[in-house]
Amino acid sequence: MTKRKPNYCPYCGTELVTREFDGRERGFCSTCQEFIFQNPAPIARTVVLDDEKALFVKHAPRTADGKWTLPEGFLEVDESAAHGAARELAEETNIRVPPEDLALVRTGHYVENPDEGSILSICFAAERELTTGTPEVGDEPTDVQFRDPQELLERDEQTRSVDLRCLEAAVGRLRGQTRDFSL
Repeated sequence: MTKRKPNYCPYCGTELVTREFDGRERGFCSTCQEFIFQNPAPIARTVVLDDEKALFVKHAPRTADGKWTLPEGFLEVDESAAHGAARELAEETNIRVPPEDLALVRTGHYVENPDEGSILSICFAAERELTTGTPEVGDEPTDVQFRDPQELLERDEQTRSVDLRCLEAAVGRLRGQTRDFSL
């Protein structure tokens, strides 16, 4: 299994040939006699709601195109999605939440370039009162703030549609309200 479209076997290095399996064209290693599957990489996101605001991070232009995003990161091999979401939240923002206090609000599959891979997004949410810590810039962001999502849109500040969909799901799940954060 690989995130990117494989051209060579990750086990022996043999160039893959294409064969049909399960109704799809897939890479096949003639040496190992195995199909090599391209799988999405799992990312955990966390929405922290504080009244009408949500916690956003801003990354340097080289990552996330300098947009305001939700705290997120790749899951480690030995952690649950909730533990990964809590870890990434703390690493990026200094805000801590017990994994058991996170509510699963949305999952989604995103593909920008199939050859570069895809993302399985797992979004969690928590109200601010369940968290501890003061927002501080962590290991990757250049800024961390509680921001009003509607204000971000009105000021034409950059954010991603995936983050807005997670916000809508979080408000619905935690507060039973319908919100539309359209771009």
